[in-house]
Amino acid sequence: MTGTMSLVSQLTNAVSTPIIAAGGIMDGRGLAAALALGACGVQMGTAFLTCPEAGVHPAFQQALLDVDDDSTVMTRTFSGRPARGLRNRYISEMEDSGVPVLPFPLQNTLTGSLRAAAAKANDTDFMSMWCGQAAALSRGLPAAELIETIVAEYQEAANSAFHSSIG
Repeated sequence: MTGTMSLVSQLTNAVSTPIIAAGGIMDGRGLAAALALGACGVQMGTAFLTCPEAGVHPAFQQALLDVDDDSTVMTRTFSGRPARGLRNRYISEMEDSGVPVLPFPLQNTLTGSLRAAAAKANDTDFMSMWCGQAAALSRGLPAAELIETIVAEYQEAANSAFHSSIG
C-alpha cells in the first residue's frame, strides 16, 4: 500500500531497471512529478475510464464523474482478491454482514451473475467499479483531448518547477 510517488523514489534509488509509475496519476502534474522522481514514463488507467472510447458501462462512467475524493475502497467482496473500486451498496453490505468472502476465483464466480444483472439494469449498487484513488479527478474527455490536456498540464508544471528553482 505504498504510495506511487514514494515507491518511484525508492525504486529509482534501488534499481537500474527503468521504472514506469502507475497509480493515482491523473494529470500533467502527476506525470511531471513521476518523471522528476526518476520514472521513465507513466501508466494511467483510471484517467481514461471516462473517455467515450473506453467502452466502460455508462453508469460506471457517470459514477466516476460524480465521485467524491474519499469514495474508493479496497475490497475483496466481488472477486476474492483485493482491488480498489468505488464503494457501493454491495461492498458496504457485504462488509457489514460478516459473511466470509470466498477466495478467488470462487467469489468472482459467485458474484458474476449479480454483476451482469446490475450492468444490464444500470444499477451501480451491485457493479464492480474498479478504479484508482484519484478517481475524483476523472474528466470525461475524448482520449485525444485528454492526452493533449495532460501534455499541456505537464508542460505548465515543468515550466513552473523550472522557474521556481531559478527564482
